[in-house]
Amino acid sequence: MAFAYTVDEETVFGNKRIKVGTFTNAGGDTGGDIVTGLNSVEFIQLQHTGSAVAANAPAVNETLPLASGSVTVVTDDGADGVWFAIGL
Repeated sequence: MAFAYTVDEETVFGNKRIKVGTFTNAGGDTGGDIVTGLNSVEFIQLQHTGSAVAANAPAVNETLPLASGSVTVVTDDGADGVWFAIGL
């Protein structure tokens, strides 16, 4: 299994759209692209989940704001988590 993500919820705050989802990695995987469904991404928050402490925080491998809705993320090997993004 490779890096995978879900888009689980969407809402609107004023003139901004918010997308919420999860990401998963198999052993040996350290991230990938999250296609948020937004036209542009102004902010994204990543949080590891699970019963063990992750050695490093997940990171966004992009310069924000993005003119697209696809965000490259870097995580610890095999680490899973949740995310939310704000944009248009």
